[in-house]
Formats: sequence, C-alpha cells, structure tokens
Amino acid sequence: MKRRQFLARAGVAAAAPIAAAGPLAAPALAQGKIEWKMVTSWPKNAPGVGINAQRLADRITALSEGRLSVKLYSAGELVPPFGGFDAVTSGAAELCHATPYYWSGKAKALHYFTGVPFGLTAPEMMGWIYFGGAQALWDEVYAPFGVKGFYVGSSGVQSGGWFRNEVKSAADLKGLKFRIAGLGGDVMKKLGVIVTLTPPGEIFAAMQSGAVDAAEWVGPWNDLAFGLHRIAKFYYQPGFFEPGPALELLVDKKKFDALPPILQKVIEQASQATAAETLADFTRHNIEALEPLVREHGVQMKLWPADVVKASGKAWKEVQAEVAASDALTGKVNASFNAYLTKARRWARWSDYAMLRAREDGLA
Repeated sequence: MKRRQFLARAGVAAAAPIAAAGPLAAPALAQGKIEWKMVTSWPKNAPGVGINAQRLADRITALSEGRLSVKLYSAGELVPPFGGFDAVTSGAAELCHATPYYWSGKAKALHYFTGVPFGLTAPEMMGWIYFGGAQALWDEVYAPFGVKGFYVGSSGVQSGGWFRNEVKSAADLKGLKFRIAGLGGDVMKKLGVIVTLTPPGEIFAAMQSGAVDAAEWVGPWNDLAFGLHRIAKFYYQPGFFEPGPALELLVDKKKFDALPPILQKVIEQASQATAAETLADFTRHNIEALEPLVREHGVQMKLWPADVVKASGKAWKEVQAEVAASDALTGKVNASFNAYLTKARRWARWSDYAMLRAREDGLA
C-alpha cells in the first residue's frame, strides 16, 4: 500500500480535530525501526482505559508503518499501577498511559490537567488544552521532569460513587471510608470523610473486604465490569469531583525530541485520534451499561442530596485556594483554568444545559 493511501485510510486528518499538520514527509521513515515500551495504570483490557491504551499503542505502530513500534504493559506487568511516571523519568519505559493527577505528588498543578471538582467537562477541557493555552502550561509543569503530556481522551462526566447505605445528607458522609482520587478526595476530607486511594484493579477487593465503605471509579461501563454493583446498591450521580477527567500519554521528552519529525507528528496525531475515539467509546458504552445495572442488578440511581453538593462546593473553594497558593506555577495554571471556566460556564448555560433541558421538555 502506498504511504499516502495508508494515511488516508487511517483517517489521520479526520480524526485529529486540531491538526493542521499537512502531509507527513517520507524521508524520515527511512530511519530504522524504533521499539518503545508503554506502561499503564490499568488492568489488562480494562474497559475504556485499558482498551484505548492498547488502541493508542497499535495506532502509533500502524501510522508509523512499524518504524516506531510500541509494546503495551498493563498495570503490574512491568511497573506497579502508580509507577508509570517514575518508569518514564528513569528510562525504564518511554511512554505511560494514565492520568496526570496520579503524579500530583510531583507537582500540584497536574490536578488541573486531569480535572477538578465543579470544573471543565470533556469538550471544555479539550478546548482549554488545544486552544486555550493549557498545553503550553502543561509543558511548563512537566519541563523540570523531562517529560511531555499529550491529551488522549476522557470518560466524560463520571459517576459519584457506590455506597452500601443511602446518603440522605452531608452528615451521613462523616467517618465514611471512601475510595476517591484527586482533589475530590481533599473536598471529601473537609466533609469528614476518611479518604483512601487504591489502584483501579484493587477497588473491588477493597470494597468486598470492608477496607472502604464506598468507592468511586468511572461510570456505568467500567463500574459494571469491575463488579462494584455486587457490593453496593446505591449509585450516586453525578461525579462533580471529575466532570470530564483527562487521560494522558506521558512521553520521555528527550527521546521524543530525538525522533524524526514525522514520528513526532505520528505520536501527536495518534493521541488526537485516540482522544476522540476514547470519549466516543465511553459515551456509547455508558449508555448501554446503565439499563443492566438498574433492571438486572437492582442498582438504585441517586442524585446527591442538595446539602452535599452545597457543602462540597464550599469545601472546594477552600481546597482550590490552598492548592493555588502552593507555588507560583500552580497559581498561574489555576488562574488560566478559572478564566476559561468562567467563560465556559457562561456559554454552557445557553448551549449544553439549555439543550438538555429543552430535550427533556420536548420529549416528555
């Protein structure tokens, strides 16, 4: 197959929403075969995350016509689930598929490139990263560590969590052992919750053993696959802790810069294509998974009590002020995020929010 035909059939231009990359030049492909390792934080073939990590590895290999071959290692195969950052910075792997806030111990600002409570939805996050200056800020945060992050998709709005007992008010959360990640965990702490973070593959066991009383993971598709409905029946919505959490491809910057320009472009465009595919994948399968959870497994879908949302919003303002004050660069990222969020909220009132209300009224 001719190179141009291959790229056309692969749909690179159509799948890359921001790409103005133009055709990829052939001479760089004459460089010899390069083999890279990609580690992940996900169990092998985990719905959404593990599957799309494999698709990304395969896409890079295919679009480079095998010149850059990527082999994927699931959580625990090469490094522990939360060991991806150290694997890339140490040279044990060139790539990692995970989410930035797993490395927030290295830099607080990384929370913003995953998602924060009451923050950006997935399309809004893509707008901020691709066109709102966030990629440059992300690069600035990662520069001291010698790595670079690429946005590779989202689960969309997440679910709030699984609880054995009904949450009737904010008082019911006090003293509860809750598996929750990110700054949502810091918010919950202010509400008296005992927060823990277990790797994705260990959530079911933690719930089953009683190590945690409640747990949030992703949404109907992933949660059904992980069997969380077998432990708890109250399923709270929405996950306002993570309105549109971002997945990332973490890359060794020195090795990335050493690649021929064409292979750099392959990684960039493969990431963009995977971002679109991942969100579509989650959206479709969450839609399909909801009915079995409710009708076959007796799950009770619940909205958060109003006082939980209000108390969480107040707590988030306190947490955000603390995080923004932690260092100058985090403050800079926080300011950019908030400025974009303010505009996004204004538009959402007249677009997504208004449309969803109209759809419900119109189809009632």
